[in-house]
Order: sequence, then structure tokens, then C-alpha cells
Amino acid sequence: MTEQRLFFILAMDQRDSIEEKLYGLDGAPTPEQAADIAANKLLVYRGLQDALPSLPEGVRPGFLVDEQYGASPAVLAAADERVALAMPLEASGQQWFDFEFGTAWREHAGFFGADHPKVLVRDNPGLDVEERAQQAFKVAQIAGWAAEQNLEFIVELLVPATDDDLARVDGDQDRYDREVRPDLTVSAMEFLQDHGVDPAIWKIEGLAERADAERVAATARRGDRTGRCIVLGRHAPQEQLDEWLRVAAPVEGFAGFAIGRSNWWDALEGRRSGDLDEAGARRLVAEHYTHYVRTYLEARGA
Repeated sequence: MTEQRLFFILAMDQRDSIEEKLYGLDGAPTPEQAADIAANKLLVYRGLQDALPSLPEGVRPGFLVDEQYGASPAVLAAADERVALAMPLEASGQQWFDFEFGTAWREHAGFFGADHPKVLVRDNPGLDVEERAQQAFKVAQIAGWAAEQNLEFIVELLVPATDDDLARVDGDQDRYDREVRPDLTVSAMEFLQDHGVDPAIWKIEGLAERADAERVAATARRGDRTGRCIVLGRHAPQEQLDEWLRVAAPVEGFAGFAIGRSNWWDALEGRRSGDLDEAGARRLVAEHYTHYVRTYLEARGA
């Protein structure tokens, strides 16, 4: 994938959140429930496939899916030259990054032939510096391995507010996102970079101002780095997500998005309730995904 090629990932690597929030589980799923989750991951991938004919030339669709429930779509995506496969290496639902597969992470990272190993990192300059450094050390191991393997490593960076951050904005999450998080994001990226984490792609929370998007994109390319950024969805309402995409799309250094639940949550809720059949659920996934692609391209002037 070249610098100019836009990259639009349909993210379906959620595990804990699907078990707890979509299925309402408070323990391990039964074999039947696990099979149903896996079937829904395949359904979402089929929805992406349904959208492919409507995509313009010059864009790269991607599918981000986990090994636990997504082995079937992972195999299909790896065999489809139209789709880039991304797979996570982090244990789901942890505050600090840890390897899903322990010391065997390299074997798992290479098993499906994924183009993009990915990790989720939660970081904030206000958190414990030793914990932050230990986390960065682990992630840097993947960054170095991916570079050796000529793979494009993705770091998904979430910057949750500390109590002190929220106190600065009277507890208002929207104000935190607009007024505080951009500076913290830049600082967190610099900390990770200074500790050996240099991904090809930064998956970044949406930004409300173009100047902030420009600073984040410049940070990804700090020094002689060549990183680029994509916008993550964070299960935001469509109006909010459209705003984030419109802000980022025209900025040099932003190259697409990785959106998950905003694409497929309603479809899977409808499928589970019986309000949608499989064809209807796939159609809804394809419609949402195509909407975000078009929103991004229109904002970019493509």
C-alpha cells in the first residue's frame, strides 16, 4: 500500500464488548453462543464483500478481525487480494497492553498471513510513568518484528481522561475530547515513539479541529518517520463520526479510517432480535460502510 492509497478498514476485532454488551454475558460463552458470535463475524465480513463493487478505484478496503471468533473471515480475507487483513495481538479488555498469546505471539501473528498486525494501547501522560514504559516496551517488540517482516503495524491509540483531565473541563467528556485530548494524544504518541514504538499506521480517535489533526499527523511523521494516521470510530453516532472524518480527510498524513461498531452494531442487534434476516443485516453493514467511505472521499475532494 502506497502513501497515497486510502485505507478503509471495517473493524470487527471486538471480543469482550461483544460478549458483555451485545450478548449480555457475565462469563465465558457457551459453545453455542461462541458459534453464534463467530457466525456474526462472518456475516459482517460478507457485508464488507457486498460493498466492494461500489468502491472507487484507488482505495484499499480492509478487515480487522480476531483469531478467537474470526478465523473463518480471516482465512477468506487473506485469500482475497481485494481486501487487506488486519488482526489484533492484544488481550481484550485490559487496561494496559498485554499479549493475547503470551510468548507465542509471533507464531499467531503470522499464522493467517495478515498484512497488518495491530495492537490497542491506552495511554495518557497523567498515568504512571513506569506502567507506561513497560507497556511501550512490549509494543516496541511488535513494531520491530513487523518492520523485519515488512508488515505494516497498526497502533490503535486511545487516550482516556484521568480524573484530573475531567476536572479541567468540569467533567464534560465532549469538552475533554475537544479541548484536552488533542494535546494528550500528541504527547502520548511522542512518548511511544521515544520508547521504540514506530507503527506504519496510527489509529487515532476523532478530532474536532483541523489544526489538531494536522499536529497529530505531523507527530506520526516526526523526525524521519513515515507513519500515517487513520480515524477510529469509538462507536460514535453517525453525525459525530461524519464530523471526525470531514476534519481528518483533507489533512496530509491522514489516509482513511478503521470503523467498527458504527458499521455493524445495529445490524447485529437486528439480527439477534429477529428484526433483520441475514440478507438485511449484511445490507445494513454494507450501507453504513459505504456511507463512511463516501463521506471521507467527499471531504477529501476525491
